[in-house]
Amino acid sequence: MDIISSWHLTGWEFAALAAAALLVGFSKTAVSGANTVSLAIFAAVLPARASTGVLLPILIAGDVLAVLTYRRHAHWPTLLRLFPAVAAGVVAGTVFLVWADDGVVRVSIGVTLLLMTAMTLWRRRTAGQEDGPDAVTTRAGRIKARSYGVLGGFTTMVANAGGPVMSMYLLSAGFRKLGFLGTSAFFFLIVNVAKVPFSAGLGLIDGRSLLLDAALVLFVVPGAFLGTWAVNRINQRLFEQLVIAATVLGALQLLLR
Repeated sequence: MDIISSWHLTGWEFAALAAAALLVGFSKTAVSGANTVSLAIFAAVLPARASTGVLLPILIAGDVLAVLTYRRHAHWPTLLRLFPAVAAGVVAGTVFLVWADDGVVRVSIGVTLLLMTAMTLWRRRTAGQEDGPDAVTTRAGRIKARSYGVLGGFTTMVANAGGPVMSMYLLSAGFRKLGFLGTSAFFFLIVNVAKVPFSAGLGLIDGRSLLLDAALVLFVVPGAFLGTWAVNRINQRLFEQLVIAATVLGALQLLLR
């Protein structure tokens, strides 16, 4: 196959990328943040910087499927609070990518994710009851939304690793399962589409990467259907545990890779 040979991939490496694409579909419709495993696979098989450009269109395909599935459950006040801060984070991430090497990017994101996970677990242990999504309208809620928004925009730009950041924010804000999935679906569709010009400008998306995307995107669809089937069989507590576990796994793989 010309696409495989142009990237110098073996059959097993292409199969690993296909499995990662399937996991993207699953994570978008079931356990948000689990696609950090996909990020690790893509970065292991492809050159690290190039992998972010290849993965982005696949993530967008998963976002579209997630929006179609959970569009009625999005919490728009939260989204509107987040987007200005996210835009600032994306710009900062673009500047960071100009000079930072792969090692600096990986360590920075990995440490940040572990710290946020620890903070979220501590907050959930010490608070008798989590605030609901409407808490974003309070002063403390606005500050938290802006902080996570900047960090989410930064991490999603430099490594497509914004999923765990926003997972921690939505969990800490008290979102239930469907509200979590609906809000994150719209969030990442809008943010990932907005990232395309930046990634193209950095040379991360080009004709060769899009050809590989065309071969891999077909695997996103069965993953999304699998996630839709699984999410109705996962209770809220297990859902939250899976999201946190996926975040920790993603952070560790960034630090250890």
